Amino acid sequence: MSAFAVLGDMLRPKSFAGLFGAAPSIALATLALAFWKDGAGYAAIEGRSMALGAVALAAYSFAVCQLLMRWRRSALAATLTSAVVWFGVAFALKLALLG
Repeated sequence: MSAFAVLGDMLRPKSFAGLFGAAPSIALATLALAFWKDGAGYAAIEGRSMALGAVALAAYSFAVCQLLMRWRRSALAATLTSAVVWFGVAFALKLALLG
């Protein structure tokens, strides 16, 4: 977790520091609760889902950046259009890797 805090401190704007500092803690707490309540198998599924969701979020973020910076779309248009990318990547990864 401290590696994410260091990464957040190195980036600009400083608002990233909170994002990189909080996300791993919340993920670990969620996995711990899932393990405690439903067992290791369920926690493993949750962990895989989080990893695939992170890949889909990265694709979404890349698409938003391209639409905003390269094609000069409005923020609303970029985010709504990129939501299709997010869901498409998430479902494709789920089907390809998890069946």
